[in-house]
Amino acid sequence: MKYMLLVHHDEDVLTAVREGELQQMRAESVRLANEINSNGQYVDAAPLQPAATGICVRMRDGQPLITDGPFAETREQLGGYFLVNARDLNEALAIAARIPGARIGTVEVRSVVELEGLPER
Repeated sequence: MKYMLLVHHDEDVLTAVREGELQQMRAESVRLANEINSNGQYVDAAPLQPAATGICVRMRDGQPLITDGPFAETREQLGGYFLVNARDLNEALAIAARIPGARIGTVEVRSVVELEGLPER
């Protein structure tokens, strides 16, 4: 079963992290991705640009409404993700606990609904 591990953090906290520590966290994420890849659990992962660079699209009355920035006004923003294959929720939670971003934020774990007919990667 596929699980999306959504890494949320307060961008102010992230910008306060020293550059060396940030590079170490990114290197840990790459090592984790390679490790779970060797176990057949890795599907995809990536950090995201800051929330302020996001653009939201909503359809209202058949017309797109385009706005800058994040949709939700929250303290934590979506900062990245891991998409993994896991036997069950407990295995997905164990992987999430190893994501370095969990030390400064939150990793939300959600199972993926696999729709028939979507393109294969």
